[in-house]
Amino acid sequence: MAKKILVIENSEHIAELITEILEEAKYQVSCTTNDANIFEHIDQFFPDAILLDVVKPTTEGTELCRQLSLANETAHIPVIVLSTHPQISRVKEICADEIVKKPFDIDHLLGVLEQQLQN
Repeated sequence: MAKKILVIENSEHIAELITEILEEAKYQVSCTTNDANIFEHIDQFFPDAILLDVVKPTTEGTELCRQLSLANETAHIPVIVLSTHPQISRVKEICADEIVKKPFDIDHLLGVLEQQLQN
């Protein structure tokens, strides 16, 4: 059975691109461009990993990432943060399992995802 990946990406175009890449790599993908009702979405989809767009490594910018890492129902799900921010590596200290800087290399993104799914 295909691993399930939840993509939370602010940009519709990037979300479509990531979805296409992941589906081509034989993942089952659910994608959203906002975090409204995200925990309900997670409860219905049961993702094996989450790709999360974080604009800035600020308290506000990382709040969803922190919630995902602290909640009992999602703490076991690897969160891979995608971002263009130059100091995004700080987010790994706060809440993310891994960081992929945008623009990303497709092979690198898939490699990081596969590594997180094996942990």
